[in-house]
Amino acid sequence: MKHNYRQLDVWRRAIDFVTEIYRLSQKFPKEEQFGLTSQIRRAAVSISLNIAEGSGASSNAEFVRFLEIARRSAYEVMTALEIAEKLKYLLPNEKEKLTKEADEISAMLTGLIKSMHHSR
Repeated sequence: MKHNYRQLDVWRRAIDFVTEIYRLSQKFPKEEQFGLTSQIRRAAVSISLNIAEGSGASSNAEFVRFLEIARRSAYEVMTALEIAEKLKYLLPNEKEKLTKEADEISAMLTGLIKSMHHSR
């Protein structure tokens, strides 16, 4: 069972989200390059990559597994955003905007997971 990830709104939102994460994390301190900067970017990239990788799965159950990984990556990003704000790498409004978007992406993933469970 193949799914076309390019047609999924959640995948498009995840692409826009990771682009914004990269843009804002550029201002993190240089010493965080291999720390928080790398971690938040990898987690954000993981959202869209897992949606895409899972779309090539041979079953809905396998696709759901990748969607769940993507959702966990969104949670990871939200935690990294909290840390970045506490360290004053992000302004509170920047953190709130990105957290809201990650939360909405997570909710979209949950909805897609539920729809996959119902189409088995």
